[in-house]
Amino acid sequence: MSVLLELTRTLPIGTNLALLHFLWMLVSGALLPARGALFPALLSVGLSAAATRRAWAAFRGGVWQSRGLVQHWRTYITGLPDWQATRYEGYRAVVADTVAFWRPTLQNCPSQHYHPLAQRALPAVLFGIVGEVGRVGGQRLACPRAFMRVDSQDPREARLWELVLGQLGRQLAADEAVVVDAGVKIRMLQTAQVERYVLRLATNFTARRNVVAPYKGTGRRPTYGEWVRPLARTRKGNVIPATAADREVQWEVAGVTLRAEIWEGLILPGGVPDPANPTFTVYAIYDPRYTDPWLLASPLAVTPATIQALYQDRWPVEQIPLSAKQMVGAHRQFVHAPASVQRLPELALLAGSVLSFLAATTPVQPTGFWDRQPKRTPGRFRRQLQGQPFPQSYPLPPQLRKKAAVTAHLPKGVRAHRRKKRPQPVQNAV
Repeated sequence: MSVLLELTRTLPIGTNLALLHFLWMLVSGALLPARGALFPALLSVGLSAAATRRAWAAFRGGVWQSRGLVQHWRTYITGLPDWQATRYEGYRAVVADTVAFWRPTLQNCPSQHYHPLAQRALPAVLFGIVGEVGRVGGQRLACPRAFMRVDSQDPREARLWELVLGQLGRQLAADEAVVVDAGVKIRMLQTAQVERYVLRLATNFTARRNVVAPYKGTGRRPTYGEWVRPLARTRKGNVIPATAADREVQWEVAGVTLRAEIWEGLILPGGVPDPANPTFTVYAIYDPRYTDPWLLASPLAVTPATIQALYQDRWPVEQIPLSAKQMVGAHRQFVHAPASVQRLPELALLAGSVLSFLAATTPVQPTGFWDRQPKRTPGRFRRQLQGQPFPQSYPLPPQLRKKAAVTAHLPKGVRAHRRKKRPQPVQNAV
């Protein structure tokens, strides 16, 4: 309750209490037994019919924005004495990703996203997630910075990535590096003027040297650099060999020896060698526990161990959508108003982040006698809260209260939004 109060205490009177009820419903997992239905979920946490309507009204039309809630949540987490931002050779990881809330039956859905099981694009509500990685309670978490919506004029995922990377390029601090997965390309990062990044590459990635290839003695003199292919590939039965690495480095992590092949001073395939070109380094990191290597790219002048550690810090951002969908139960949504379609996923993502934080900072309790080594996971913490009513006896601050507005003269329920036909004008008989 103290964490949820921190999120809602700056909201207007009336909206703060109603949104507190709504957030409690999300964090306690009341949407799971209700199968995504909001009104049954709100009623199941012990709210009265009037309080349920007020929570719904505050969610749909309240004077609040998710941007302010996320910034307030970030300020609260980073201000804790237990929060420790992870650094590697002085750099912090700022992670970015996209998440889709599938709405296959929603009319006029704002965007679409490829579904791997359906093998085609389905209607979905897309969001961009930006967060910074740190540790609290001994666990690694991604503290969200922003949940970005798609462009209303151009709802493509590529355009969403342009917005996310553009914001990162403008706001990235000198000691921060953007860490993204293979869905982002190096050209997109360079266009957004992101100078520090760690990016996972496709296995068939190729680049060129930023030095003109040597003249072979015959034919036209070359104007581009030599091709660099970090990993070998097979095409039409023919094996295309990999380019020899510039250097190799080995190091040990938890008793496992890792090896990295490094290619330095590379540019994109279409670039002409020029000292002013932004160059990058490609790392092929081999782990004996896995079959395929990690192929990473970064312009940072750091060791391969730091590149690997920075990329591993991208994984906590995947926990926020997991907690928001499967743990909170927001993977099913039955809202249809344009504002509600965007607001419910945003609040679900915020609730998923809150759930992960509470799980990391609260003493763990086993699920049953079989749970002999319980872990502090959001699923276990949600099971502790599931079925618990809203604590009516909790001492709320004075500003969190029902707004004293006279509404007795207004119609309630279905009568409030029932449409009535306009009276037809009486025509004079001829």
